[in-house]
Amino acid sequence: MAGSCDQIRQAVLAGATGGEIAALELPDHVVAAVTHKDEQTMFEGLDPADKDPRKALHVEDVPLPPLGPNECLVAVMASAINFNTVWTSIFEPVSTFKFLERFGREGELAARHDLDYHIVGSDASGVVLRAGPGVTRWKPGDRVTIHCNYVDLEAPTGHDDSMLDPGQRIWGFETNFGGLAEIAMVKSNQLMPKPEHLTWEEAACLGLVSSTAYRMLVSSNGAQMKQGDVVLVWGASGGLGGFACQYVMNGGGIPVGVVSSEDKVRLLNSIGVQHVIDRRADDYRFWDGEVGDQSEWRRFGKRIRELAGEDPDIVFEHPGRATFGASVFVAKRGGKIVTCASTSGYEHTYDNRYLWMNLKTIIGSHFANYKEAWEANRLACLGRIHPILSRTFPLAETGDAAYQVHRNLHYGKIGIRVLSPEDGLGVTDPELRERHIDAIEAFRHLGD
Repeated sequence: MAGSCDQIRQAVLAGATGGEIAALELPDHVVAAVTHKDEQTMFEGLDPADKDPRKALHVEDVPLPPLGPNECLVAVMASAINFNTVWTSIFEPVSTFKFLERFGREGELAARHDLDYHIVGSDASGVVLRAGPGVTRWKPGDRVTIHCNYVDLEAPTGHDDSMLDPGQRIWGFETNFGGLAEIAMVKSNQLMPKPEHLTWEEAACLGLVSSTAYRMLVSSNGAQMKQGDVVLVWGASGGLGGFACQYVMNGGGIPVGVVSSEDKVRLLNSIGVQHVIDRRADDYRFWDGEVGDQSEWRRFGKRIRELAGEDPDIVFEHPGRATFGASVFVAKRGGKIVTCASTSGYEHTYDNRYLWMNLKTIIGSHFANYKEAWEANRLACLGRIHPILSRTFPLAETGDAAYQVHRNLHYGKIGIRVLSPEDGLGVTDPELRERHIDAIEAFRHLGD
């Protein structure tokens, strides 16, 4: 007889151990947030801002994800919303069903992902329920967080850096069976130990953005930040930018945050970011919709020098089209612009003279390999990097949560309670939490 995820939920509320949770019978169906293949044209002709994730994200029963070699089933206690979930739900810039169809042609195991529904979500924390053949490092009952680099490493090109593997995908975006489900299916090399002083929902908001910021700034695959580097951080109070500020301060750098309100300036000041620019208060107009305004770039660069004393060694870029010209311009001679996204548009315009004549470097960065994600998670486990969580929604309200992110109505990360019945559960090292509670609360306020 199949079990029920309600049994898991009740066990969590009763304080059950991971082993006790893993001993429960598996259900044959789970509740998940999904998009439907037959709706992928529903927003055609609409401006991206008018596409509503609430109309495309459905929370419904689906079959239990399948389990294969080197894979694990994880009871998801909490997940989080990322921009890729928004993109999936509005079928931008392409429908993710194209990814699943292409993946499905690679073989029998890959074909499991090519379905008429897509379980989304690229973050999660939870408990391992089952381990497939070949899994030796992890066992049922382990408490884990999940990073989203989904890769087999069969190709030689991936062995220096798995992000270069031709089979590399982002879990829950370019694969099926993501983290916005009661039970998720992951590769065993996506698993990391859960920071035991954090709640389930705090741990779930770390994986994607924290690992991305680590690779961009710290890793040899990114900007290789050193002590004393001045780092310009766009969107410094957001989930990605907030983690970037932490890595800069933690590594002896000097962050210069860019935000859009006086409240955000004060919040950044409260966590130790001394130099913050309120772009709205100063009325910067970096880009007019067609080209960049160099007089504004110069004014911006002057303001950075007034605050930090010099031009940025590194620019932490993710807005894209609206800011990229300014980023290239203000980086110091020999500086680096590291970019991982283009939330304001993918087609960038900048003056190339300021790149080549001043020997600047543009570095493309995409998520993180297992080693980088593990190191970022280790810093969280040590209490050196803290979650930035603004609020949580239940799984049933995933569409509303994605709408908040799509319309930029949020700060920090938005978490999703899945099997955890309430906020605040999952802490197994209260002493470590008490030692870091001031910082945890400060960074939580950053996400308010």
